[in-house]
Amino acid sequence: QVQLVESGGGLVQAGGSLRLSCAASGHTFSTYTMGWFRQAPGKEREFVAAISWIGGNALYGDSVKGRFTISRGNGKNTVYLQMNSLKPEDAAVYYCAADSRALLLTTTTGYAYWGQGTQVTVSS
Repeated sequence: QVQLVESGGGLVQAGGSLRLSCAASGHTFSTYTMGWFRQAPGKEREFVAAISWIGGNALYGDSVKGRFTISRGNGKNTVYLQMNSLKPEDAAVYYCAADSRALLLTTTTGYAYWGQGTQVTVSS
């Protein structure tokens, strides 16, 4: 059974940085796609970034391009989201997601497995 556990959330001032981690277990992830989504109160879950485990191709949501970087750990079943130049509007619960298809999908329906989320708060 695939399990995803996020960590690294917290409170940061606007302009600051955070790095989120997603530890994956329960399967061999070499052909998986890993993604990050976020959801702010009263809003729909939004695509942030995705990466293919093999090849490392990445895709980003328009609102985070140039500020966030998704990467995968070498030899570890861990995916990271480096978030720089954070803005108050980046505040949300951030979710890690995974799917066995090697497709960089931007919709929640494209991912079969989800973590519990980690809170990111950005103060202005």
